[in-house]
Amino acid sequence: MYQAKIPALFLALCLLTGLGGFCQQARAAEAPPGLWPAATAQAVSSLLYLEDEPVPLAAAASTMLLPEASGTAVKKNNRAVIDYSNITDGYVMTRFTGSTNKRLKVQVIGPATTYNYDLTAGSWATFPLSDGNGSYKVTVVENTTGSKYALVLSVSFQVTLKDEFAPFLRPNQYVDYGSASKAVEKAAELTKDVTDPLVKVEKVYSFVVKNLTYDKDKAKTVKSGYLPVLDDVLAAKKGICFDYAALMTGMLRSQGVPCKLVVGYAGTAYHAWINVWTEASGWINGAIYFDGTTWKRMDPTFASSANSSESIMKYIGDGKNYTVKYLY
Repeated sequence: MYQAKIPALFLALCLLTGLGGFCQQARAAEAPPGLWPAATAQAVSSLLYLEDEPVPLAAAASTMLLPEASGTAVKKNNRAVIDYSNITDGYVMTRFTGSTNKRLKVQVIGPATTYNYDLTAGSWATFPLSDGNGSYKVTVVENTTGSKYALVLSVSFQVTLKDEFAPFLRPNQYVDYGSASKAVEKAAELTKDVTDPLVKVEKVYSFVVKNLTYDKDKAKTVKSGYLPVLDDVLAAKKGICFDYAALMTGMLRSQGVPCKLVVGYAGTAYHAWINVWTEASGWINGAIYFDGTTWKRMDPTFASSANSSESIMKYIGDGKNYTVKYLY
C-alpha cells in the first residue's frame, strides 16, 4: 500500500515533472475470457468494449534472440494470422492481412493477466507471454465505434516455457531492440569485456541515469498507444518514464541479461521500472541501483530526475511503494 508520508523531495519531484496531472488510475474493461464470441467480425454479438491504458509518465558483443514467425503453428483467416510456433520461447506473433482504416488491437489473456495491445495493419508484431506457463488466448479485434471492437481471429493454446525468463530476453512490441541498432551498439560498448550480468546492469543503469533527462513537454502531449522507439530516445537524451525503462530493458536484453519492463504504480503514479535476472541471484525484483557495496531499487526515472538524492533513493528502495500491474 502507498505510504501516507512521502518524502518532501518526492512530492516536489511529482509537481515539477507533472505527475499530479498525468499519473492517473489505469482502467481496463475487458470481456471475460469465457464470453469471447465465435461469430464473424460483422456479427453484433461479437462486439467487445476495450478502454485504452494510460501511458506511464512518472518522472524520474550482442546476444540478441530475435523473434520469427516460423509458420509451424498458425491460426489464420482471410483477414489476420496468429503465429504461435514459438510459445516455448515466450512469445506469439500476429499480423493483420486485410484492409481497414479502423483501429486494431490484440488481446492476450494469460493465466493471471489480460493485456490489450495496438496492432498496425500489414506488419508482424510480437507479444510476450508474460504470465509464464499456463493457458492463453490471443485475439485480434477491429474497432467498430467508440470503445466497441469486433472479433477478427482468435486462438487458444497451452504454454510450457523453456525457462522462466524466456519472455524477457527477446524484443517485443514494447521493447523493440531488434530495430534499435544504436541502442544495441551503445550497450555493447558499455559492457565490452564484461561477463558478470550485475556489472552489465550497473554500467547500463549508470549511463541511462547520467545521460537522460525527463521530458515534461512530452509527458503533456503523449497519447494512449505510445510505444518507445529506443534509438530515438537515445538520440534525444530525454524521455518519459516509459522511455527510460524500455531503453534500459532493451539494452540489457541485447546483452543477454533477462529483464522485465514493469508497469504499475509508484504510490499513485502510473509508472514503469525494471526487474533483472541472474543465475546467481534469480529475479531481483524492482532492483537495482549499485553504490559499490549493495544493490538498491533500480528506478531510473526517479533516480535521474532527483540526481540520486538520499531521500529519493530511500523512497525508491521501499518496495511497499510499488505495485505491479503488467510485465512486458
